[in-house]
Amino acid sequence: MNEATTTASDAKQVFSPLDEQLGLVSKRYSPGLEKEMVWLSGAEKSFVHAEDVMRRIGHIKVSDSSIWRRKETWGEQFKELEETQRVRANTLGSAEAYRARVRGSKQRLGVSMDGTMVHIRKEGWKELKVGCCFEIAVYPTRVRDTGDWEDLAHATHNQYVAHLGGPEVLGQKLWALAKARGWNEARDRQVIGDGAPWIWNVAQDHFYDAQQALDWYHATEHLADVATLLHGEGTPAAKHWYKVTKKALYEGHAEAIAHELTLAAQEHPEAVAAEVCKEAAYLETHKRRMRYQELREDQYVIGSGMVESGGKQFKARFCGPGMRWNRSGIERLIPVRAAVMGGTFDSVWHTVYNSPQT
Repeated sequence: MNEATTTASDAKQVFSPLDEQLGLVSKRYSPGLEKEMVWLSGAEKSFVHAEDVMRRIGHIKVSDSSIWRRKETWGEQFKELEETQRVRANTLGSAEAYRARVRGSKQRLGVSMDGTMVHIRKEGWKELKVGCCFEIAVYPTRVRDTGDWEDLAHATHNQYVAHLGGPEVLGQKLWALAKARGWNEARDRQVIGDGAPWIWNVAQDHFYDAQQALDWYHATEHLADVATLLHGEGTPAAKHWYKVTKKALYEGHAEAIAHELTLAAQEHPEAVAAEVCKEAAYLETHKRRMRYQELREDQYVIGSGMVESGGKQFKARFCGPGMRWNRSGIERLIPVRAAVMGGTFDSVWHTVYNSPQT
């Protein structure tokens, strides 16, 4: 079979396992080319597209299977480095250092978490949990609803981790990333996410003294649902209630709105009342994370778009037409994709490429 037409799934028929063991496959490429093949495997939406870039831009004939093979080899090294950092950052000594933090940096940092779905062969759709660590920057911003300009906080210099599994490991990976970025010394720290309980459990385990915020857009979606329950979908009364209540929430009155909903539920049929009470309980549970006016005044981020964008970027790479991943293959590509997304690929590559290979 001609290598130029070989797909990634055929790669094992082309390369000899002994060649791989002896490192002969790697020696077919210069260090610079090897690096770019791995980068493209994480940057492009498929190995075929990476092959096209090499041919059209670099004028280099490298098959998609060769790029896949480089991902398998070096993705494993990326994965092992990330695991080493996770374990090191979560030792008992590191936890004690966290509690005995010394402040001094003017840096302001935040973390956020979310999930997206990817398809794994023989397992079906599984949740890929995504974490983002970011810097908090403040600059003039036009408010969409009012058209006014305000000095609002934004997430910048986003970096990512992801885990195909439970929240415990994702939390440890995110803590390792945040710690490496100076979380211990940061002047201000925050956690932002939607209402998923696992997010706040991770926050309690690793970021318990950070300012917490519930994503503003998720909160307003709950208000929209209540407006429909109370006044009917799309009615003038529903639109008016939503507008007035959204303004009140923006000003930090979550507790008062929860109380209002509890009273309003009594005037509706049982089925509607149960749903309205459920929404009231949601507001009551998260009221300390919904102090949006205080959060804005203290210049914290109130939207979790940084991690939602991260989830979409992972999904764009892993959920193309017809893509079905085996678990080991996607787990080797996850840290490569994360490094590309966060702009850290070059530094991570330098580390793994110059580390002793076993």
